Amino acid sequence: MVDSFPRQYARTQRLTLGEPRDLSVTPDGQRVVFARSRGGADPVNCLWVADVETGEERLVADPVALMAAIAADDADLPPEERARRERLREGAGGITGYELDRAAERAVFVLAGNLFTAELDGESRRLDVPGPVFDPHVSPDGTRIAYVRGRELWVTDLHGDAHLVAGPADGDADTVSWGSADFVAAEEMNRYRGFWWSPDSSAIVACRVDDAPVQVWHISNPADPSSTPRPVRYPAAGTPNPEVTLHVCALESGDRVAVDWDRDAFEYLAKVAWNGHGLALTVLSRDQHDLQVLAADPSTGATTTVFTDHDDAWVELVPGTGALIAPDTPVMCTEADGARRLSLGDDLVSPADVQIRSVVQADADRVVVTGNPLDDASQLHVYRWTRAGGFEALTDGLAVNQATVGGDTILFRTATVDEPGARWRLPNGDTLDSHAERPLVRPNVRIAAHTTDAPTTAVLLPHDHDGSPLPVLLDPYGGPHAQRVLRSHNAFCASQWFADQGFAVVVADGRGTPGRGSAYERSVFLDLATGVLDDQVAALHAAAEQHPELDLTRVAMRGWSFGGYLSALAVMKRPDVFHAGIAGAPVTEWRLYDTCYTERYLGDPNERPDVYDANSLLPLAPELTRPLLLIHGLADDNVVAAHTLQLSAALLAAGKPHEVLPLVGVTHMTPQEIVAENLLLHQLDFLRRSLGITGG
Repeated sequence: MVDSFPRQYARTQRLTLGEPRDLSVTPDGQRVVFARSRGGADPVNCLWVADVETGEERLVADPVALMAAIAADDADLPPEERARRERLREGAGGITGYELDRAAERAVFVLAGNLFTAELDGESRRLDVPGPVFDPHVSPDGTRIAYVRGRELWVTDLHGDAHLVAGPADGDADTVSWGSADFVAAEEMNRYRGFWWSPDSSAIVACRVDDAPVQVWHISNPADPSSTPRPVRYPAAGTPNPEVTLHVCALESGDRVAVDWDRDAFEYLAKVAWNGHGLALTVLSRDQHDLQVLAADPSTGATTTVFTDHDDAWVELVPGTGALIAPDTPVMCTEADGARRLSLGDDLVSPADVQIRSVVQADADRVVVTGNPLDDASQLHVYRWTRAGGFEALTDGLAVNQATVGGDTILFRTATVDEPGARWRLPNGDTLDSHAERPLVRPNVRIAAHTTDAPTTAVLLPHDHDGSPLPVLLDPYGGPHAQRVLRSHNAFCASQWFADQGFAVVVADGRGTPGRGSAYERSVFLDLATGVLDDQVAALHAAAEQHPELDLTRVAMRGWSFGGYLSALAVMKRPDVFHAGIAGAPVTEWRLYDTCYTERYLGDPNERPDVYDANSLLPLAPELTRPLLLIHGLADDNVVAAHTLQLSAALLAAGKPHEVLPLVGVTHMTPQEIVAENLLLHQLDFLRRSLGITGG
């Protein structure tokens, strides 16, 4: 069978399989631990360790052999693990997460609900403990492992002698759980765990989550009417969130201390960190205008405020922040002088021409971060602040860089437009082996950094194009917290495939997307529609000025999630510009989306119904005059299928023809190979039909 890009893109899970991932550098800086599958189409990740100086690699744990020995496979995943992978958009299998003890001698991980330990210099073995096991974390001293079992938190020693630490008490409803992250924490705050070890390994601080206040929705499978609908607790905008509390559990005495904070004023528990400087939690108000970092006394649960932040739009939660680097000093980021800046206590230590994107590693004398220059958000670089040397860039060039740190060793991951994939560089100049496949397309892309009148934009044309008019496809995400225009080869492969089918593809990051400074990100506050759509139109016209081959009489847009919302919005609001739209998993009515994300940008629908009406697609249904394809996974528990079904019903009531493609058994991501491949082909067919393109 001759391979094609859609088939390759599907079976390699968007060209991600086979790359080193989840890197950890040991504290002495001598070894790097990572996960990687054996090939670019192999979804099963193994655990590896490499010598930093020589690059020599060694296999630590092989899931195929380990699971064969216990007659298990990924079909046996517990529901909590399936939910975690959905929140992380994780499509791979095998070892999709692991943790090292403080000495980096031992790793722990889960396969099909079974708990395993792996000695980095020895063998892997299964621990026979009550399960199924979810989200294990090894104690800092390496002697015990804590894990979640259903709604309970357990601890075991290395011999499998396990005992219950915390679970629902007598009289608790079946909505109470211990040790797991609630839905909005995992989906919108990047907090995927619900318990943390004390530095001395004597205690665990754990979340207690009660979902009783949260409304119950049901996810059904219309393709199998005999199946029972699956109930889910979904906190839609303007409705109650779960009740989340935090408790310190002493392992020897069994004593339990509640951590105290003003939960009426600060409803969201966004982050927890416990290190040698103390226990810290980051809490956020329901409207997300106010944030506090609290230092907690583990023996009493009393808290003191060590950092506050306020923003009239919203306070940004930056990955890697919130841990203490001194007893009263957390590492944080705050908006100042038009940019997101690194804050150590009251000191701003990064310049105002760099937008900080994440904190990689932090202590009192050194902080490593990622960020981008404000004049070009398509780049991402690694920076370091030291007490002795100040703030400096560690990477340069037109590239997307990331880093991981252990001791004095920093490893860099670099992607560029010119080379496929990305490379993890060792200090000696070698790179970790990548087994990722080389894409069957090669981006022919020109990236234009933003101007006053147009957003950051990429234009992709067919190779060796003769200059004749080309139909145009806009291919954005377009919403907050995500970018599409990055200096990375693989970021443009799917767009280039459409270009190679005879399109000019325009990808634009308009207002609200990250990297452009405080005001630009917050320009979508209370309006996710007007400026966002205006920027796509501006990018299209700016691209046409530079590329006269763009045929503005045949323009379409395709997108997924927020991009799906934007695509449907485009054909309904601006049919003078857009002649067809593909809306994949679109949010169509923001009252149906979750509290944390939606209220951050649009406020509370009970207080601002006019804002929600103005941003909804449902009232626009009578305005549709262009072809529109709606695509939705019927198993989606993030953007539920009701979004597409309600818009389709409104369109039908208004007498507006449209197409709906339901995806049976598909969630918000589309990891199924046959679905992912044929989805691209179906979209291409729709675009050709809708724009009157013949041939191909």
